[in-house]
Amino acid sequence: MPILAEEASIFPESLLDEHPDSPSPPRWMAVYTKARQEKALARHLLQHEVRFYLPLVTKQNMIRGRVVQTWLPLFSGYLFVQGGEAERLHCLTSNRVSQIIEVHDSATLTHDLQNIQRLIQADAPLTVERRLQPGQLVRVVAGPMMGLEGMVVTYRGKTKLVISVQFLQQGVSLKIDGCVLEPIG
Repeated sequence: MPILAEEASIFPESLLDEHPDSPSPPRWMAVYTKARQEKALARHLLQHEVRFYLPLVTKQNMIRGRVVQTWLPLFSGYLFVQGGEAERLHCLTSNRVSQIIEVHDSATLTHDLQNIQRLIQADAPLTVERRLQPGQLVRVVAGPMMGLEGMVVTYRGKTKLVISVQFLQQGVSLKIDGCVLEPIG
C-alpha cells in the first residue's frame, strides 16, 4: 500500500504521444532541481499548466515492520520541461531549481523519453545506469517490449537491455533473454 497516492508525472497525458519527427519539434529543457524537489516542482508546474515529464517508479520500503510503496524519480534531480521562455520562468520562480539545461536535439530526447515511459508503463524492473559506454545496439523482436531499441550489456553473466537518455548520459536497464534481441544495422 503506498504511503501517498501516485502524483502526476506527466502533463498533459499526451505529451510523449506527439511525433518527434515533425518539422519543428517542441523545445525541451532538462531541469536540474535542488535536492529532493522533483515532485514539488512537478506539482508547481502542473498548477501553472506547464508541459513536463517526471519519470517516476515505485520502490518498496520497510517502515516500522510494514512494507510500503513509494514513488521515486527515476533520474534523481531531473525533470523535463517542454516550452519556451515563459515555461523557463515558471520553473525558476518555484525556487526549487538548481540549473536549467537547454536540449539541442529535441527529437532524440523525445524518442528516448517515449522509450522510458513505455518501460515504466510495462512495470518492468528498472535499474538506473549512469555514464553509458558504447555497446551493441539491439532491437527487441518478441514479447511485451517488442520494438524497443537499446544497447545490450552483460553484467554478472546476465544479459541486460539498456534504454538510454543520451542527453543525460544515463539510462535504465532490465534483464532480458538474448534470444529476443536482434542486432541493428
